[in-house]
Amino acid sequence: MRFLVIVNPKSGKQKGLSIVDKIRPIFESNGISLSILETKYQGEAKETLQTMDFNSIRAILVVGGDGTLNEVVNGMLNRRDNLKLPIGIIPAGSGNSFSADLKMFDPIQAANNICAFNTKFVDVLELEMEHEMNFAINLVGWGLVKDVGLRAEKLRWLGPIRYTLSAIIEIFLNQGQRSELIINGKKFFGTYTFIIGCNSIHVGNGMKMAPNAKLNDGLLDLVIVEGNISKSRLLSVMPQLFKGTHVREKEVEYLQVKSFSIYPSYDELLNIDGEMLGTTPIKVTVQPRAIEIFV
Repeated sequence: MRFLVIVNPKSGKQKGLSIVDKIRPIFESNGISLSILETKYQGEAKETLQTMDFNSIRAILVVGGDGTLNEVVNGMLNRRDNLKLPIGIIPAGSGNSFSADLKMFDPIQAANNICAFNTKFVDVLELEMEHEMNFAINLVGWGLVKDVGLRAEKLRWLGPIRYTLSAIIEIFLNQGQRSELIINGKKFFGTYTFIIGCNSIHVGNGMKMAPNAKLNDGLLDLVIVEGNISKSRLLSVMPQLFKGTHVREKEVEYLQVKSFSIYPSYDELLNIDGEMLGTTPIKVTVQPRAIEIFV
């Protein structure tokens, strides 16, 4: 039996290959050989999995973070033959939000869980943008959550604390933005600080953005923060993200929906699974139980 391992050597603390060396004996002792694909550029995992011959491969392992997982999911769901293999996640990134929902925090623990061959089907988010169709496994964010993500990329050398520092900086710069928002077909128009659709509970480095989210309920959890919230209020709400209690605040709207669309006053990048990708306008729709993962 053979698994294909997608390794992003630049994920997190750049320990992807050393993690593979640690987990390889676990798989070999269970009769599983590993073939390694070390990605060299962004998008390589997606390109490879769209066309690769899966005849001799039983499953795909992802050694990386949420961005690498996003590429694997997109490669799988864009195959012309519609063939899908189960995906195993070995956390090795700076933001392992999806694996946090699976309570897989340690690579050795994750490897042992995968070798038990327990799987479940989970939802994905289908993303319709002007010139492309894409998928997200974790989140789609617009507004402040995108701005924080962009700044955090520039501060990657700081490690996990860069998320908190970036949030503080962007809160002081935040002006809000006007947008048309369509939720389950119903139109709204207003000024928003940010809008984020979540498939999983966790985002960033341990934040519980969507505390009621479930990976296989056929719904996405939509968090909307109104644009007239003051900077002092934003600063007081931000620490609550780590407990999930921010959803109780009056400036925060929390909904569980099947689809939403964003048509802002001007087009800009999005935060898609922690990567700054795509562009508005965008329509996001839940695709229930679209992929199989090891749990």
